[in-house]
Amino acid sequence: MSVVTLLTDFGDEDAYVAEMKGVILGIVEDVRIVDISHKVTPYSIDEGAFLLLTAVPYFPKGTVHVAVVDPGVGTSRRGIVVETEVCTFVGPDNGLLIPAAKRCGVFRVFEITSTGYMLPSKTHTFHGRDVFAPVAAYIAKGVDVEEIGRRIEDYVDFDFNFVVKNEKIISKVLHVDRFGNVVIGVNDDFVVKRFRYGEKIRFLVKGREYVAPFLKSYGFVEKNELLLTVGGTGFLEVSVNQGSAAEKLDVEVGEVFTLFL
Repeated sequence: MSVVTLLTDFGDEDAYVAEMKGVILGIVEDVRIVDISHKVTPYSIDEGAFLLLTAVPYFPKGTVHVAVVDPGVGTSRRGIVVETEVCTFVGPDNGLLIPAAKRCGVFRVFEITSTGYMLPSKTHTFHGRDVFAPVAAYIAKGVDVEEIGRRIEDYVDFDFNFVVKNEKIISKVLHVDRFGNVVIGVNDDFVVKRFRYGEKIRFLVKGREYVAPFLKSYGFVEKNELLLTVGGTGFLEVSVNQGSAAEKLDVEVGEVFTLFL
């Protein structure tokens, strides 16, 4: 059985996600469709790329991942397929797919050019249904990527870069989970080299300074107390034990975050 995942900023109020699933099921019958998330902050390519990156390692080899956070839909931005040794990605050429592809190792990028693998009546505003869903379905069905498009090298590159300058780490909020944990774009490899568990870290966000301990997990502080930790995503989190750091700090996705070394 083939596996196709979906990640979008479409939410669950409309029929958009169901329409994509209907297209996939109409092309390939023996398929399992898995929702990664449809609550990416609207238009936030960074957050979509982050969620895709964190989910991909836990899917079986051969999975086809469809990701659609696409503020440039209908413009000259291209649709692409990214092929790796373990899985395939389908979505817009805006950087959304690239961090996850890099995590999978060597990859090749193809521009989607063959209209035969799109819906016959393609709209200008819903390429998730009309282009990406059918392309993913045909790939899951066994169509070779080279039949769908031409290989390109000038794709939009993207990574979760943070800046270290003047004894400061400057990054931004990539995601706020349902518990209010604020995920910062600093990976665990860097964090564990720079900070020790138990160390107090000073940070700045929205013009306000805070100090909180860097700890292994949430339960090492009292209820409602602030801390920093490396979460299950492998990125630095600002959290509150049994509370919401996002509410306490009044921050959302995209806010600039400064940590003092």
